[in-house]
Amino acid sequence: MAQMLRLVQLSHPVQGRRVAVVQEPQLRLIDGPRSVHELAQQAIKSDLRIADVLHWTTEAPLSYDEIYDRPGPWTILPAFDHPTEPARCLVAGTGLTHNASAASRDAMHASTTAQHETLSDSMKMYRAGLEGGRPKPGEIGAMPEWFYKGNGTILRGHREPLDSPNFADDGGEEAEIAGCYLIGADGTPYRVGLAQANEFSDHVMEAKGYLHLAPSKLRTASIGPELVVDADFCDHEVRGETVIRRRGETVWRAKLASGERWMCHSLANLEHHHFKHAAHRRLGDAHVHFLGADAFSFRDQVRLEDGDEMSISFTGFGRPLVNPLRIDRTPQMLVAVKVL
Repeated sequence: MAQMLRLVQLSHPVQGRRVAVVQEPQLRLIDGPRSVHELAQQAIKSDLRIADVLHWTTEAPLSYDEIYDRPGPWTILPAFDHPTEPARCLVAGTGLTHNASAASRDAMHASTTAQHETLSDSMKMYRAGLEGGRPKPGEIGAMPEWFYKGNGTILRGHREPLDSPNFADDGGEEAEIAGCYLIGADGTPYRVGLAQANEFSDHVMEAKGYLHLAPSKLRTASIGPELVVDADFCDHEVRGETVIRRRGETVWRAKLASGERWMCHSLANLEHHHFKHAAHRRLGDAHVHFLGADAFSFRDQVRLEDGDEMSISFTGFGRPLVNPLRIDRTPQMLVAVKVL
């Protein structure tokens, strides 16, 4: 994979938000824009690529090791977001895009009898992707599965906990690549970059039946620590690995395969079916769109525990994205609505 421009969003108690370029083993701060969102807006207005509007600051480079590994004044934010209005960041995704994910979903939802007699709805949708998810350039292909996760308030950065709420049945990792987008003045979606992601969902709830898929997705999620601009994804394969550690010991590990070569849909087709909706093309809105998973620990009957560390890494996408699991065990309280 060629050398790509890799951006990190940072926060400092005095300096506030900053954007830095990864130049291993350092982070080089840029001047001007304080968020990737603002940087992308500048590029769109100038009709230039992001790399062409970067201006280096004269400040000394930062140690990436110190910021990545240890708590301190600098913290790593989600790789992309809406910096001032989190509700204007739509977090969503597409499922049944990878070969292994389709098989896992089919096993979750199809009864033993049905598996032998008819195709499950999951396999029908996956088959539709295989047959029509990679249309010729300029043409529209088969519609993929789509799900909603929330707005930008659910996004977490590297080392931040991913929360399993007290009403959840479970909480498990889903290692993916996520597309990060910004809508221009004329309604054109711009792909700012791609990032490693932990889509994180409730697989026990999802396994109850298809109608439980929607609420099972309403959880926190993480992206980063780096946003890769113009990443190699289309017509490529992206190899990776997920590691689950419990009290320092590895309890589960799996190799990952993403990129279009391992998907039944092209990236262009997934993007079309997300942005064909006019409501998804509002000026200045940010979008984080998960592109589907290849492997997850729940498939192997691994139940994560409070404090487990989820590490996700894809070759060419920078340092691993690491998040601990935090389980809320407080009793549920009824949310009562007041009448006006």
